Amino acid sequence: MKHNEKPSALIMIFGATGDLANRKLFPSLYRLFEKGNLSENFAVIGVGRRSLSNEQFQENVKNSVQSATLNGTNINEFASHFYYHSHDVTDSDSYGVLRDMASQLDEQYQTKGNRIFYLAMAPEFFGSIAIHLNEDGLTNVKGFKRLVIEKPFGHDLQSAKELNNQIRTAFSEDEIYRIDHYLGKEMVRNIEVIRFANAIFEPLWNNRYISNIQVTSSETLGVEERGRYYENSGALRDMVQNHMLQMVALLAMEPPIKLNTEEIRSEKVKVLRAMRAIKDDKVDKYFVRGQYGEGMLNGQKVSAYRDEQMVNPQSNTETFVAGKLLIDNFRWAGVPFYIRTGKRMKSKSTKIVIQFKDIPMNLYYKTGQTLNPNLLVIHIQPEEGITLHLNAQKTGNHMNATPVKLSYANTGIDGINTPEAYEKLLYDCMQGDATNFTHWDEVALSWNFVDNISQHWQKTQTHFPNYESGSAGPKDSDVLLARDGFFWWPIGDLEVENC
Repeated sequence: MKHNEKPSALIMIFGATGDLANRKLFPSLYRLFEKGNLSENFAVIGVGRRSLSNEQFQENVKNSVQSATLNGTNINEFASHFYYHSHDVTDSDSYGVLRDMASQLDEQYQTKGNRIFYLAMAPEFFGSIAIHLNEDGLTNVKGFKRLVIEKPFGHDLQSAKELNNQIRTAFSEDEIYRIDHYLGKEMVRNIEVIRFANAIFEPLWNNRYISNIQVTSSETLGVEERGRYYENSGALRDMVQNHMLQMVALLAMEPPIKLNTEEIRSEKVKVLRAMRAIKDDKVDKYFVRGQYGEGMLNGQKVSAYRDEQMVNPQSNTETFVAGKLLIDNFRWAGVPFYIRTGKRMKSKSTKIVIQFKDIPMNLYYKTGQTLNPNLLVIHIQPEEGITLHLNAQKTGNHMNATPVKLSYANTGIDGINTPEAYEKLLYDCMQGDATNFTHWDEVALSWNFVDNISQHWQKTQTHFPNYESGSAGPKDSDVLLARDGFFWWPIGDLEVENC
């Protein structure tokens, strides 16, 4: 398909009555429809256990779009493309009914036999659904067939391999779209542009000029109603194995030969291969885990993780991870990549701080000045943009160097129509662009790295809780950087003068 053609497809959403479908998928599809990025030749079959009529399902879709504060005039027309199938994921007869329904809608909407299967449900069903889709004839189509899967893709390398083998019975690797919604975020996509479209950055993007890189993703929320899932996951599997390592790979990769899916993925895989494995007794030197206790957040007292719903009162599940990654290649040898992610932190923020090395000689030392380092900050959420921290002279300040910030914020005129990550990823999938989805090689290498850490943590005792809700995490995470002569840049607004 040419990239400017409006995609035409029959989309089957498994888990269509669930939270993800209602909060993200329906509003994202509506935005594509409203902007004219979807052809009229599309239909959606919502698949779920609940018994609903088509009319009830269409009302759900309309409510979902309106609750996302999208009040277009064509919501009814959009919802008329939606149909519902009450389904038993283990029953071949139910897949037979779905197959007949899909064939009829293929013809009615002239979707050219193009099908997208979106699994927005519990991951334990992914493998069996894929096998049924193949065995019961739903993947036998004239057009393209694509499978979209949410994380988690397995819970360790072994389970990920088993799941991949099941899925590969029905879909080839280039038909599998593993979603990492961070890769749909505007400023994560912008990492490549900042690096490869600016002559002032790319020559400096190496161990000669960069002292360290920090990637932080902090949340103020606790686990809320996700206690059961989180107990089996923890921050390491929930955030580090996918989102954090993906951002590191984009920051560290070599310039690809071309900006296409194969070449970008190839360079990211090389980074993951070059990451130094951290095993056994080395884990405690390079990684810190934490679990939130009680604390104050926005003037409200909040409870400890162990007091949350569906959480073991003696739980040793980590809600915070900080780590030091080393990439053993020519470009990055000796440069630490620090990552941290946690729940119930003092502010919600995802950002990347690239700290450049100090200049060889401080000409301002006679004035008693300590020069601030140059920083490039990429803000991913909640604000979007980039900030460059420099030293300059302010008017009337004689020869004193003063920190100044050059900022570009993706708000106002530029940010009004910033697409939701899911909108971009759904559109990419329909266009057959897998660049911002995760390849199996990336999944396997990420699990291989993370499994060493989780295995060590399972064998060793720790003392939880070890950080207050509303704080910046456990004190040991500060020690991690202090050993190397660095410190974490603040989670919220970064004011260099105060650091």
